[in-house]
Amino acid sequence: MRSTHPEHHLVDRIGWLRAAVLGANDGLVSTASLIVGVAASAAAPTEILVAGSAGLVAGAMSMAAGEYVSVSSQADTERADLARERRELEQDPAAERLELAQIYVDRGLDADLAARVADQLMAKDALGAHARDELGISAFTTARPVQAALTSAATFAAGAILPLLVALLAPPRLTVYAVSAASLVLLALLGALGARAGGADIPKAMVRVAFWGALAMAVTAGIGAVVGRAI
Repeated sequence: MRSTHPEHHLVDRIGWLRAAVLGANDGLVSTASLIVGVAASAAAPTEILVAGSAGLVAGAMSMAAGEYVSVSSQADTERADLARERRELEQDPAAERLELAQIYVDRGLDADLAARVADQLMAKDALGAHARDELGISAFTTARPVQAALTSAATFAAGAILPLLVALLAPPRLTVYAVSAASLVLLALLGALGARAGGADIPKAMVRVAFWGALAMAVTAGIGAVVGRAI
């Protein structure tokens, strides 16, 4: 009997949520840190804006390329595993049936029920059953390189534009403080949004994201100040 009410699970969001949170957080932290570091070196406002803009573009392209390569490698591995599983099903379906049944026994079913479940699932979609229960590949976790790359680039740019706008609007002598304060607030909000979307603990996520963002900006500002005085 089919359920009459729709169910929405947070696991549905894992694919895009990971790339979105990572991209926006990285864009905000790296660009804010870059701006703070350059501003701490006593650079001119135009130099700060040029550096921040270059960081935005370079970071977005780097995120897209890196995510595409990484997820493509995952997709290649998934395809290779599925191809091998397909060959095994063609060559020895009986052994594959026993293997699938044993997986269900290990999860708590008795041997007879596990065998019946394996029979019925393999009769409908043998490769799908093995992909899901033996390999852990499902529609929720399937690698999507292009989607991941575009999401990472877009969210990086969205996160990076915020400290850049603050640097553009803030008085030059307050750039370091304005960008740092605004970025910490935005990082906390980003942590809260990511936690809410993923069903995680919101205060913990806010503190974690803000702490590491503050540390990154503090280290970069210190290096920028030292280098600025040295040259």
